[in-house]
Amino acid sequence: MKPGMVSRRVFCAGLVAAVTLPAVADDLPPVQVLDFEWQDAARQRPVPVRLYVPAAARTGAVPLAVFSHGLGGSRRGYSYLGRHWAERGMASLHLQHVGSDRELWLGNPLSLVGRLQGAAQESEAVARVHDLRFALDHLLAGDAGITVDATRIVAAGHSYGANTTLLAAGAQVERAGRAMGLREPRIRAAVLLSAPPFYGEREPERILGAIRLPSLHVTATQDIITIPGYYSGPDDRVRVFEAIGSTPKVLAVFDGGSHSIFTDRTNTGGAELNPLVKQATQELSWAFMRRVLDGDDSLLRQWPQRHAAIVARYVGASA
Repeated sequence: MKPGMVSRRVFCAGLVAAVTLPAVADDLPPVQVLDFEWQDAARQRPVPVRLYVPAAARTGAVPLAVFSHGLGGSRRGYSYLGRHWAERGMASLHLQHVGSDRELWLGNPLSLVGRLQGAAQESEAVARVHDLRFALDHLLAGDAGITVDATRIVAAGHSYGANTTLLAAGAQVERAGRAMGLREPRIRAAVLLSAPPFYGEREPERILGAIRLPSLHVTATQDIITIPGYYSGPDDRVRVFEAIGSTPKVLAVFDGGSHSIFTDRTNTGGAELNPLVKQATQELSWAFMRRVLDGDDSLLRQWPQRHAAIVARYVGASA
């Protein structure tokens, strides 16, 4: 059974450091990176986060992206996105989900499969959404020292983190005849990298059709998920796009690549293609955010032509 999915039993679905990173271009301001060790006392669960702070945060309220990592990831991952968004004026809060983070790869290799299966349990999938809500509460309360525009918040995630984002966006997973009610109402849109479907649940339209938030779906023709006992092919990502009820919704499928090409790893999916996909994903996610938060679709309209050489399929916003 796959991480990041939902079945009847399993969802397979304090300041530590501060550093200022140099901008990648002369016309971009530096980005401050802050790590916090927050503790959810009610759940007795730590919620470590990394916050990419834009220069604009020094002078006023800024929009926010909340990012959820994939199975075995951490708050340090997907830095190419956090930095890109922050350089353009959006704070980016990267969560670390302690029940399904990088600690899974440590310890006895013979028990790795059991650890992966444990991280895919329904209780951990639900806990991830509560991590997101808890961290958002803290940030909006000013606990990180910046002011966030509460009307301009986007949730994003990769793989298992994309499922976390879908649940927070309003996916209707039922238990005992009732929806689980994990929707986070402060989210305005969803950015979904390599989103797996909710396995073990029939009728994906029934689960995802209720999501009305704008959504961006990014995948690749070789976006294959293989872990012990589980396989998910690239078509699964497209099925999520087709089933979701978002308005508008956008799909980009890169030609080639891999499931992990959207992480910070630099060689997966091909050493030449990897940086091109990362750059295109940076630009597309930012263009999408500009469209849904600011009503400016100029960058989104330009994107398909700019990256046509590496895109196998693109479905633009229809509304």
